[in-house]
Amino acid sequence: MVHHHHRRRGLQASHHCALRRRGTTPSLLQALLLILGLWLPILDSGGSVLACGPGRGNGMRPHLRKLTPLVFKQHVPNVSENTLPASGLSEGRVSRNDARFRDLVPNYNTDIIFKDEEGTGADRLMTQRCKEKLNTLAISVMNQWPGVKLRVTEGWDEENKHATDSLHYEGRAVDVTTSDRDRSKYGMLARLAVEAGFDWVYYESRSHIHCSVKSESSSAGKSGGCFPGRSLVRTESGTTKRLDQVQLGERIAALDSKGDIVYSEVIAFLDRSLTERRQFVQLITESGRVLTLTPAHLVPIEGKSSIFAGRVQPGDKILVRDPDEENEIEHRLRWDKVVETRLVLEEGVYAPLTTEGTLLVDDVVASCYAVIDNQEVAHLGFLPYRMWSTVKSFFERRPPAVENQRYSDVRQDSSTAQEEGILWYASLLYWISSYVTPSGMLYQ
Repeated sequence: MVHHHHRRRGLQASHHCALRRRGTTPSLLQALLLILGLWLPILDSGGSVLACGPGRGNGMRPHLRKLTPLVFKQHVPNVSENTLPASGLSEGRVSRNDARFRDLVPNYNTDIIFKDEEGTGADRLMTQRCKEKLNTLAISVMNQWPGVKLRVTEGWDEENKHATDSLHYEGRAVDVTTSDRDRSKYGMLARLAVEAGFDWVYYESRSHIHCSVKSESSSAGKSGGCFPGRSLVRTESGTTKRLDQVQLGERIAALDSKGDIVYSEVIAFLDRSLTERRQFVQLITESGRVLTLTPAHLVPIEGKSSIFAGRVQPGDKILVRDPDEENEIEHRLRWDKVVETRLVLEEGVYAPLTTEGTLLVDDVVASCYAVIDNQEVAHLGFLPYRMWSTVKSFFERRPPAVENQRYSDVRQDSSTAQEEGILWYASLLYWISSYVTPSGMLYQ
């Protein structure tokens, strides 16, 4: 028994190292800048606050480099359009009667020629992300070929002219040419589209270039790190509970700094939405465990510390909880090999923040943090919020026993009525981190 105990403690110590130790440990200065930056005045009062994603950077001009035209039938990146590195899954057609139709925006850029063969203005409708990339491409075209404009032959489609899962039906894809219709320019036009930031570019036809973008919901700035509402966590009472039923103040299974499973209080939801649909990555292990989370979320990996879920590859090992055993007093953790990763659509997004900065979801260890590729830095960044939460809890201590039931009811009602959306502190912190954190540590 003594030998078994020491073996288990050694395994737990390795779990701690996997979660806390980095191959490139951040300097203390970087961590302090991230925390102290929270109290600095925001100088750019007109700037927008990004919730969970990097900003534009420091505005440095990129180095000029020679651009190589795409060849016929080449696409960038070299994966299928409906995969995570490219534009992602189709989220369903958008009709004029659909609630999502209001998310499409018209593009009246005079530097772009819209074919609009339907005469309905449909080709001008697209998602905001698609519009931004298209406008950037229009500038590149004029700079590359003075006197030539970008021409859009197909944008949002409502007439079923494309494949069933085409992103044209969602306003996330455009087919483009140059205004002079010079096909010798199309290879370079495709390269310019890649440089403009389109998530997938395909030299699809001799007559046009196909470009598409990720959905608004899958962008790091909106989704950050979340789990679907149906995911299960373990409570202090030993039962499991869906994430969409977890309330503030509850204690759920987490991993502490020593590598032990403890029950840690949920002090906030970094993001919370009951009905929103987003794209998630599923990590499926050899033993059948399935962890579902957004691509920008951190996951501890054997030998690699914590990395973004979107970068986990088959063959990597993640920490899972062993099944309950009658004679096992302590829960055990072990490394389990990932055998498959896939992209799925789920409803409901929840990102609980525990005092430990970790949690077990569907009996798999995951971080509470996302976007910043470092568990230690992210946990230090939320130190002021954890301290504020501790002070707040101190003043909300239970009153005398006669009031216990009334106090419990009030606390439960306030927990249930918590607001949806991204936590203000997370929005501020990630916005500041885009200026003080090296770009290599941010989810792109």
